[in-house]
Amino acid sequence: MADLDDPEWDRERVGHLLRTCYGMEPAEIELVPEGTSTVNRRVLTTTGRRLFVKEYDPAGDPLTVRAALDMQEYCRAADLPVPRVHANQAGDLLTLFDDTPWCVINEVVGRIATTPMTASRAEHIGSQLGRMHRVLSAYPLPQLHQHSRWRTGTVEDGLARCDRAMAAARLHGHPNLDRLRDQLDQRRHDLRSHVVRLRAGLPDTLVTQGLHADFVRPNILLVTDLVTGIIDFRCAQGSAAWELGRAAHDPRTIAHREDWISTAAAMVATYYCEHPHLPPADVVACGRITLLYLLFSFYGAVPTEEPLAHQDLEDDLARHWEERQTSIRRLLDRLDELEAALQDAVHRSGSGR
Repeated sequence: MADLDDPEWDRERVGHLLRTCYGMEPAEIELVPEGTSTVNRRVLTTTGRRLFVKEYDPAGDPLTVRAALDMQEYCRAADLPVPRVHANQAGDLLTLFDDTPWCVINEVVGRIATTPMTASRAEHIGSQLGRMHRVLSAYPLPQLHQHSRWRTGTVEDGLARCDRAMAAARLHGHPNLDRLRDQLDQRRHDLRSHVVRLRAGLPDTLVTQGLHADFVRPNILLVTDLVTGIIDFRCAQGSAAWELGRAAHDPRTIAHREDWISTAAAMVATYYCEHPHLPPADVVACGRITLLYLLFSFYGAVPTEEPLAHQDLEDDLARHWEERQTSIRRLLDRLDELEAALQDAVHRSGSGR
């Protein structure tokens, strides 16, 4: 991977990659600190082209990366707002250079939202996700499976993960162990009290298809409330309702807006207009699925073993955990109301076709 302590050497290395593998001449190369699993650079070429250059972990699986880039190009060809992945001079979307996988993608005009969703933003995101799922319903099922602990994981496994999270927090110096202990005690109670009941309300079968599999706020670029870029595909097979629920029930929105139910319903309505082939029962179940997913997720509970590349990432991870805790409570308290709103959104969208 890159030697980030020697920026001049890094710029020379990236420039050599672009010249020898892509026939492009860089004018400016800027390191981007936001990446977590990749090292990223913004590049301006001498012809005025703006690029995003991603360097992957050499220990990772290149087949998984290739599959994600292929899905990204498939969606771009269907006129979704997905940036172009440039093939290298050998015609490959992924380049092995300096024993490391790389890709070169057009830079997208847009920003990552840091604020809760508005209804208009939710509507546009829902329409783009619905279009993407409709397109991907014809895509060959990816080899990678999106985990479904929310459907198949045992309560006992969830309880054990609570114990492991607490042990890791002690080991890595969590800044507020007492608060985390209370939160994990609450999670144990919720797992014991609600998982069986929540699962009993799910459809017997859910539609499985190819998914972006990481369609969340940091991978959706916006200008005002319009989606201008969908980035960082993971490419996995899984439940379309799971991916819809994860987008519609964004923890930042649930935690900070009182109208989060109507916002979720707005996204579901435009989604269903674009992808009416997904069974209505799957669509309505997306809130329940999100709640189960959150109950079995411990992402952000403890500091990472290795410091992240930027302090803002550490802070955002901790904030994300807190917002998820609030979201679980609100979803549990108002699930019946939410599902009634989703049912109404599906009915109104179906009637309008």
